[in-house]
Amino acid sequence: MPLVRIDVNEGRTSEELQKLSRGIHEAILAEYGIPEQDYFHILTEHPQGRIIAQDAGLGFERTGGVVMIQIFTQAGRSQEAKQRLFAAVADKLAGLGVAGEDVFIGYVENGAGDWSFGFGRAQYITGELAVPKQ
Repeated sequence: MPLVRIDVNEGRTSEELQKLSRGIHEAILAEYGIPEQDYFHILTEHPQGRIIAQDAGLGFERTGGVVMIQIFTQAGRSQEAKQRLFAAVADKLAGLGVAGEDVFIGYVENGAGDWSFGFGRAQYITGELAVPKQ
């Protein structure tokens, strides 16, 4: 059950934002085989100049079309699975006109006890939800 935060500069339409979100979700579905309804995204637009995303010394420049993605999910997937996910996200976003250098992904892992889906309970721990398979 990934929680995905998507940060972009202002200027995209609501439809474009929904397509970004949906493309990222489709990549996660394809690579991780999660249920379709495990769709938890937060989209935030920022005024121009509020996202700073340099190249980390890789020798390219990002544009104002940068898409900053944070994926919070349970630990246990291999580095190969993560690499496939990163590539799938970049491919989906390329199909929406986002350049590869404008796709930035931060991947954060945690455990089953780190999630509450409501009512102040950790449903993976209480048994209300099955712990997702890796």
